[in-house]
Amino acid sequence: MFSSALGALLAALVALVFLQQRFWPYLGADVVFYVRVLRCKWALRRGLRRGICSLVRLFSEQARIAPDRPFLRCARRCFTYGQVEAASNRVARALHGRLRPGDTAAMLLGNEPAFVWLWFGLSKLGLTVAFLNVNVRRGALLHCCRSCSARGLLVGADLMDEIEDILPELQDMGIQVWVMRKRPLPLGVSSLLEEMEVASEEPVPADLSTPSNPMSTFLYIFTSGTTGLPKAARISHLKSIMCCCFYQLCGASSDDIIYLALPLYHMSASLLGIGGCIGLGASCVLKEKFSAGQFWSDCRKYNVTVFQYVGELCRYLVNQPKSEGDMDHKVRLIAGSGLRPDVWKEFSQRFGKIRIFETYGMTEANISFFNYTDMVGAVGRGTFIYRLVSPFELVKYDILEGEPFRNKDRRCVKVAKGETGLLLCPLTTSNPFLGYAGSQELSEKKVLRDVFWLGDSYFNTGDLMVQDHEDFVYFRDRTGDTYRWKGENVSTTEVGEIVGALGSFQEVNIYGVTVPGHEGRAGMAALVLRLQHKFDGKRLYHHVVDLLPFYSIPRFVRIQDSLDITETFKQQKVRLVQEGFDPLAIVDPLYFLDTASQSYIPLTEALYEAIVTGHVRV
Repeated sequence: MFSSALGALLAALVALVFLQQRFWPYLGADVVFYVRVLRCKWALRRGLRRGICSLVRLFSEQARIAPDRPFLRCARRCFTYGQVEAASNRVARALHGRLRPGDTAAMLLGNEPAFVWLWFGLSKLGLTVAFLNVNVRRGALLHCCRSCSARGLLVGADLMDEIEDILPELQDMGIQVWVMRKRPLPLGVSSLLEEMEVASEEPVPADLSTPSNPMSTFLYIFTSGTTGLPKAARISHLKSIMCCCFYQLCGASSDDIIYLALPLYHMSASLLGIGGCIGLGASCVLKEKFSAGQFWSDCRKYNVTVFQYVGELCRYLVNQPKSEGDMDHKVRLIAGSGLRPDVWKEFSQRFGKIRIFETYGMTEANISFFNYTDMVGAVGRGTFIYRLVSPFELVKYDILEGEPFRNKDRRCVKVAKGETGLLLCPLTTSNPFLGYAGSQELSEKKVLRDVFWLGDSYFNTGDLMVQDHEDFVYFRDRTGDTYRWKGENVSTTEVGEIVGALGSFQEVNIYGVTVPGHEGRAGMAALVLRLQHKFDGKRLYHHVVDLLPFYSIPRFVRIQDSLDITETFKQQKVRLVQEGFDPLAIVDPLYFLDTASQSYIPLTEALYEAIVTGHVRV
């Protein structure tokens, strides 16, 4: 009788396993991930009850628990949690009384350990910190400081030359400037390095860094959008702590060594990368600049186990010459976003058994996806349960009009599974959109109202996504006037304004085109010349190189007699994007950015072939 019952039980278990594999093949992965989510939520609530209500308070707690644990490794130097805590205290002591709690202090630094302790030191004074993109120039840099109402500017030693020309304007704006190098310095600029050398390591009063509201602004992170110049997105204290769960959700642990080569002025590196390390109590290898040639040797040198990526970085790695040491490493997990399916497959085949954790998120909004199932190409899963954690909707989008489609009742229409739609996330008191610094109009443009019923509001991500019948979510494209190139968002409005300022063009239309073998889209400019003007490739080259970050510079130029517009007088980009830069399909004169001759040169059929086959670098 016992054997019969045991046989029946085994048969039932086999049947359950079969049914689970047949109808719920991802149930196990779903359960594991949701358990991680619950653990993170529980840890967050426990921390808030203990007064850990900001990222810097969390870091100080980690430094108290394990002061001798390695935190930052950069080049030949290693800084422990305790050393970074002490350095941040010296920053806070040096600047105490120079800026008032609630003021904004901007930082213009590259990837160096000082970035971290300057950030933490400023935050300990109750200051709102603004991360400036090190590629911005002149007017754009002044705009960034003005838009976030900066009262102080901290500059890396190697970036002092970038601000010397605008020092009078900064001083007229009442901005105090400190630089991380010793004197002599220009008049009105202070040496923070010298001030830190004589400052105490004693912590400043903790109440200075205790936010009165967890939704108050902790950081400004600049993001390019459709309005032209960079916008300062508000990041709350609560979101910064939530970002510290990133690596935990990806399956990393405190024993991992995380390699970080993304720019710290972006949310991916600062909040997810540095914050994620702090959340684990792990060690971080901080790279000044990503190098595909040095990557695997760095991983072996530092015993790296986790790598944070954007898709372009992985493409650089697979494009490197094959080596016998391609699998000679300890990397077990990579986490990031933007990994193309073809690169994903090649990366996995070439570099061994590495878990790929593709994700999706935004600086401005609290919406995210995690692909915890190894489904190639997906950014995550949108199951019913996950929608309770991170709610979202996909609605029909009118590409020609550049707006969500609305029915006769002026309501948006949800797309069916398998159909591409615009990603929206609901705005509630628990899931707000803090907006951008400056004009309320900038923030309002990202909010859709009366979406499904009167009075509701949703954040418009500007991204087109699709959810399949197994609930996997895939990224399809970006809408509006923004595209990505070299891992950066490029504003066509900003580029168009700078190109148009040259004076020889009657109309300018900037858009992105697909280049085989490259992530994102390369910039292309469709131009209409003014009467009595001829196209001057050298003049345009020097103009854009002087005024634009390298990733924003148009790689291709198309000269037209006139630009197409829609019925609502919007520039028509769809056809231009589809036609790309193929001289066999386009009768208009085409030009290509050539750094060797420092000019835009005619795009011939032979040059086109060399570009698409990868023999000429874009």
